[in-house]
Amino acid sequence: QKAAQNLKPVVPIKFRISSRTDTGVHALCNSAHLDIQRAPGKPVFSEKQLVYGLNYHLKPEPIRILNAYRVTNSFHARFSALSRTYIYRLLMGCTHYSEIPVFERDLCWAPAGGYLNVPAMQDAAQFLLGTHDFSTFRSLNSETPFQSPVRTILQADIRPSSGFLSQHYEHRGLEFWELKFRGRSFLYRQVRRMVGALVAVGQGKLTPHHIKELLEIKDSRAFPSNAMAPPSGLFLKSVEY
Repeated sequence: QKAAQNLKPVVPIKFRISSRTDTGVHALCNSAHLDIQRAPGKPVFSEKQLVYGLNYHLKPEPIRILNAYRVTNSFHARFSALSRTYIYRLLMGCTHYSEIPVFERDLCWAPAGGYLNVPAMQDAAQFLLGTHDFSTFRSLNSETPFQSPVRTILQADIRPSSGFLSQHYEHRGLEFWELKFRGRSFLYRQVRRMVGALVAVGQGKLTPHHIKELLEIKDSRAFPSNAMAPPSGLFLKSVEY
């Protein structure tokens, strides 16, 4: 918003962003919309000029504008979204947090105990697919009384992945896995709770069928204590329109 103000619009700029995330969560891609009005006699910004201009003023920040598009007045970055895709990165094979590659620090989660039972986690993830009351899988906040707990999960996959420069330390026996979730919208900390419950299944603390039972309880207090995944492994991958 500050970068856009440096483009000297006539009317103060207000960004409307598609998704908010917890502190410590990353975004590979996010989207926002803004109205920008130039002084009389000045031509409107082209999409390319807007990208270059915003990035010039964003140099010191860990954020870059990838694309800009002209949209209709009825478009809204948050409410026009058809779906959102999140990726959660897990690292298996670490017996101690000090074994996490230094370049992966704060970019993945290495759950205690080393390796996880991935087939059991994949079975458990199937219970999350479809439309459910996800009350058990949300953290309570000020918006809770005004939000429906019903959400639809369109995709819940667990697949092997690669780490940054991981081909250079294959001998260490570390494995990267990605959990991918796609849905129209998510509740507060829903993805982190779903990941935490699936990891508990992988550790043998829960069975796949426990995921179904947690959904049916519909009570956030029933969620296992200390099971929520940390924010460091979570990435907003894309917002689809």
